[in-house]
Amino acid sequence: MSLTVAQILAAKADGGRTVHTISQDSTVVEALKLMADQGIGALVVTADEQIAGIVTERDYARKVELYGRSARQTRVEEIMTAKVRYVEPSHSADQCMALMTEHRMRHLPVLDDGRLIGIISIGDLLKQQIADQLFTIDQLEHYIHGTTGTTHPR
Repeated sequence: MSLTVAQILAAKADGGRTVHTISQDSTVVEALKLMADQGIGALVVTADEQIAGIVTERDYARKVELYGRSARQTRVEEIMTAKVRYVEPSHSADQCMALMTEHRMRHLPVLDDGRLIGIISIGDLLKQQIADQLFTIDQLEHYIHGTTGTTHPR
């Protein structure tokens, strides 16, 4: 059974409550500094307190560095992805994985009634998938040996 986005957010270190954003008018170097300081690979871009896009380290590599543009002079708005795909708390991990795979993306903002409440990364999904597989292996080993298995760490 696939977990929901709400369950995956709840399992994150801070309960998934922290979402880092940046203004579309900020420079790319400001975005890169924030990502480096926070140890993250993407920022939700805002304009007038609304989601305007998403910017990633990949955007920097492909749209700034590769073309010799200046990260200090280029604005986030110039390199962000404006068409933001998102999920809701009720979506399943499987649905997220399918969306990420189909559109070759690594981050999905989570919206609840149009309000940004979190972000799911491919790493979050893989971490949960590995935990599920380890649990299944543990249960099968206990079944084979006739002992009681552990409870799932959800």
